[in-house]
Parts: sequence; C-alpha cells; structure tokens
Amino acid sequence: MHHILVIDDEAPIRKLLRELLERAGYRVTVAEDGEEGIKIQSKDPADLVITDLIMPKKEGIETVTDLRRDFPNTKIIVISGGGAIGSQSYLKLAKAIGADRTLPKPLSIRTILHIVRELLE
Repeated sequence: MHHILVIDDEAPIRKLLRELLERAGYRVTVAEDGEEGIKIQSKDPADLVITDLIMPKKEGIETVTDLRRDFPNTKIIVISGGGAIGSQSYLKLAKAIGADRTLPKPLSIRTILHIVRELLE
C-alpha cells in the first residue's frame, strides 16, 4: 500500500485529502506545516508528498527543497491558493525546484486522484 504525506496548514484541506486518498486505498499521514512534515518524512517516509506552499514555520518552497535533497525518489505534488504574488508564480517556482506536479486551489478531486495514481504507478 502506497503511503502519502499531506502537508497543509488548513485543517479542512488536510481532512478532505486524507479522506479522499484513504477511500482510494492509500495510507495517509498529515502534517500542518513543513517543519512537522519533514520530521514525519524522516521517521516514516512517504512515497508521495502533497504540500501547500504558503504555511507558517517552514513554507512549501523550503519543504520541497528539503524533500528533493533528502528524499530524491519521493514524488511531490505542490498545491497553492496563492498569496501576495498569486498562485501561478509560486507554482512555477515549485516546479522549477523539483515538484513533480503543481495544482492551484481549489482542488479538483478527479484531477488530484488522477495525478496521484499517475505518479505512483
């Protein structure tokens, strides 16, 4: 069973993704920021990480950089609702530093499941 780590500071997003992915047959762990996510990944590595970009403590760009350096085979999906400069700029940066896929919020359930399956096959 594939393991997915969801990192997002918004509890409703974590809950939605956890329920969606567990129903699809994945083992899911959640973290509320990049700092907690990296600690979890170090103890129980996930096959795929879905991370937000704009978060407290350790934001998504730093989280993706750490994941790429320490867990180069882990697949990464970056999600973002924006911020001061808009989500497209952040998502382009995330792709440039190693995200396998990027998605703007609000998320399409069909799209996220398709991408997860594609990356884990």
